[in-house]
Amino acid sequence: MKNLLISLIVSAGLMSVAHAGDAEAGKALSATCAACHGADGNSLSPAFPKIAGQGERYLIKQITEIRDGARPVPTMQPFVMNLTDQNIADLAAYYTKQAPSAGGAKAELVELGERIYRAGIEEKGVPACQACHMADGSGLELAGFPRLAGQHDQYTSLQLHNFSAGERNNDQAAMMRTIAQRMHDKEIEAVSSYIQGLR
Repeated sequence: MKNLLISLIVSAGLMSVAHAGDAEAGKALSATCAACHGADGNSLSPAFPKIAGQGERYLIKQITEIRDGARPVPTMQPFVMNLTDQNIADLAAYYTKQAPSAGGAKAELVELGERIYRAGIEEKGVPACQACHMADGSGLELAGFPRLAGQHDQYTSLQLHNFSAGERNNDQAAMMRTIAQRMHDKEIEAVSSYIQGLR
């Protein structure tokens, strides 16, 4: 299944190109990031994403697009506007090597969240999250699909709502916008909580 997915991604031209990053150089640059994302990329605030253990391709894409204005994130843009492509690759290399922290799911949302994550919502045409983000939430680095496991539910929910509203539109082939637009608030809340509990 994983090899088939990679083949489809390659043939569709959805793979992104990563620069070779230097994790040590990235560590030196990461001091600026620590206030929001934590010293090791494990943000304590649910308003800011955990980036420890995140795939390099995904991090490079997001930071570059925020720097270049393709993904508007006003709180982050001032901190990345002067980064070179190599700086971004170095930061991505550093955070990818950090151990991600775990979270927990709300017990009352586990059943619905797990059903959506594992099987999708067939009647709405919502695919299973694990098809791209893997059963354990580790993501698919070759395709640039992000790691989700342990991510703050508040952050995940916000991103799904932003995709749904079209306020975030840097997803490959509009995949996340299409999916999120088919989900109602309770489904987003449940799957976001379930993702937070993945390890």
